[in-house]
Amino acid sequence: MLVSSYSNVLVLFSFVVAILASYTALNMAGRVASTQGRASMLWLGGGSFAMGLGIWAMHFVGMLAFSLPITLGYDVALTTLSLVIAVGSSAFALWLVCQNELPRRRLVVGALLMGAGIATMHYTGMAAMRMMPGVIYDPALFSLSVVFAVLASGAALWIAFRLRRDTGHILWARFGASLVMGCAIVGMHYTGMAAASFPDGSWCGAAVAGGIDVKYLAVVVIVVTLSVFAIALAVATLDARAGMLASSLDRANSELVQLALHDNLTRLPNRVLLEDRLDQAIRNASKGGHRFAVLFLDLDGFKAVNDVYGHHVGDELLRDVSRRILACKRNEETVARLGGDEFVVLVDIHGPEDAALLAEELVDLLGEPYQVSGVTAHVSASIGIALYPENGRTRHDLMVNADAAMYHAKEQGRSGFRFFEMAMNANVHQQLKLQQDLRRALDRNEFTLHYQPKLVSPNGPVVGVEALLRWNKPGEGLVPPDQFLPVAERTGLIIPIGNWVIDEACRQMREWRDAGHGVWAVSVNVSTAQLNHMGLVDTLRDALVRHAIEPGHLTVEVTESTAMRDAETSLAILNQVAALGVGISIDDFGTGYSSLLYLKQLPADELKIDRGFVTELARGNDDEAIVSAIIALGKTLGMKIVAEGVETVEQQQLLTRLGCNALQGFLLGSPVSAAELPATLPATLPASA
Repeated sequence: MLVSSYSNVLVLFSFVVAILASYTALNMAGRVASTQGRASMLWLGGGSFAMGLGIWAMHFVGMLAFSLPITLGYDVALTTLSLVIAVGSSAFALWLVCQNELPRRRLVVGALLMGAGIATMHYTGMAAMRMMPGVIYDPALFSLSVVFAVLASGAALWIAFRLRRDTGHILWARFGASLVMGCAIVGMHYTGMAAASFPDGSWCGAAVAGGIDVKYLAVVVIVVTLSVFAIALAVATLDARAGMLASSLDRANSELVQLALHDNLTRLPNRVLLEDRLDQAIRNASKGGHRFAVLFLDLDGFKAVNDVYGHHVGDELLRDVSRRILACKRNEETVARLGGDEFVVLVDIHGPEDAALLAEELVDLLGEPYQVSGVTAHVSASIGIALYPENGRTRHDLMVNADAAMYHAKEQGRSGFRFFEMAMNANVHQQLKLQQDLRRALDRNEFTLHYQPKLVSPNGPVVGVEALLRWNKPGEGLVPPDQFLPVAERTGLIIPIGNWVIDEACRQMREWRDAGHGVWAVSVNVSTAQLNHMGLVDTLRDALVRHAIEPGHLTVEVTESTAMRDAETSLAILNQVAALGVGISIDDFGTGYSSLLYLKQLPADELKIDRGFVTELARGNDDEAIVSAIIALGKTLGMKIVAEGVETVEQQQLLTRLGCNALQGFLLGSPVSAAELPATLPATLPASA
């Protein structure tokens, strides 16, 4: 037998080629699996060629490492055929691992077919030498080489299938897998070479017949193989990065769409997406004869929370509100935030009772206390309901009508719901016009103050006046306060209007003091929105300083209901007001829902009995008992007692006997302008009997 030998350098290079071929194969499998259609077919074709060339190159580098004491060459046709076999086997392997599943039976069949292909490639390459006499193969080693080919193919298929997707740490995983696959391929090749024996006197027919010279084959295989590997890996890397870029762009686009269609704070659908959902609901309902309801929800008292505790608490409160609304939501419903504290729920219904049940559930749930950033906050919900098709067949009509119903719910006392009624439309337009007129009234100085005196019981002297807001609307005259104050309160206009009242009252008090009425004090009414507005204390301080008024000559009147709506917040603000030295009067006492625990903590120094008890006051009736109890309570808490609504001498006498400190009413003085007040006072002091 001819004695053979190996070049250690080329053996090592064959191992490197096997690793590169394995790594390229894994990359190609990843690209084929991550693409579709024509792109996937192109990657399959290119990958098959690169992978097949790599396996074939490893084989021939290993053949070049092998030497015999005779001249060697290779038949062109058989050498080309071995390359075709390698490429075909690679194509089958890539196709197989890029399927959605790789069950055990398919893996075994694939390993057998691919292993047979690699073994055929190897022994076809051996046959390309055309040895004379033929190569003698050891049956055991020959069989072992085929087993190696099958096992190597099975391992390669399984690894490639597992690593075909681009995931975290995929590069290191593929590199480690390439080492394993490279060792398996090299092991198969050199086992096959070890199975071959060459009898003495053998000669290479391919060398004699002018086949490919070994030294030229070495150069071609090395240059072409490395070039193909470099190109394949570069293209695969660029494509992967392009895919990552495309994926990043897709994610960015999705995020932009999310931002465009959803509220940034609560992540609920915004107005744009709600309008689209509403249009879809109208189309579906009109085709199928279905019904649905639009629930327009507005929070009561949210602005106060925002002003007192800050926007960060307000934002967290809105997130809690959205979570509570979603807790009531069924899968097919849409919950959207329009902005501020307005939400809309779009719900399919069988009848109005379904909408009413949901609205009632929302009112109850949203009215429960909120624990936000260490603060206990209280808000409620007013909900307006518009039904399709009864209350509108267009998106605009449904939204406008639900909004109108919501405002009626607010006017009826808040924390409730109302269904839309046709009569509400006219009222909505009136309210909108009134709102616009109110905004202009401030700029045009259409507001004025009238003053009603407070007298020491029973008939003087005058100790102060209450400033009452009037609107002298051009073309209409004086507008009753109960017509415009609710609108001002609801729209937030009450804040600038109330600030004007405070400043104007202080300005007028300065005039009276300069005219010699130094003992008078002026009272101004403060609304719920004002009381919970963070700027109230600064407004009071600035007005006192601007007009040089001692704080003790200014009193703020807050209704019992206003003070008790959010008792903790009211207490905090009123303590700051009291710290200025400004007086505090509890107005309309006895008509609300006082908590004596909070009432005794309020820094109030005056208590006003509501006119409702004074109007029917007579000796021995229930109102006398109530008034007597209120006076006793107020005096126990160290407060002065004022009764308003005094219109008869009998009321004047009885209230004086019961212990009222001061009286106010038409009997003692009607509200008049500042200029008229001094002249009318002497005529408003009837002698008591």
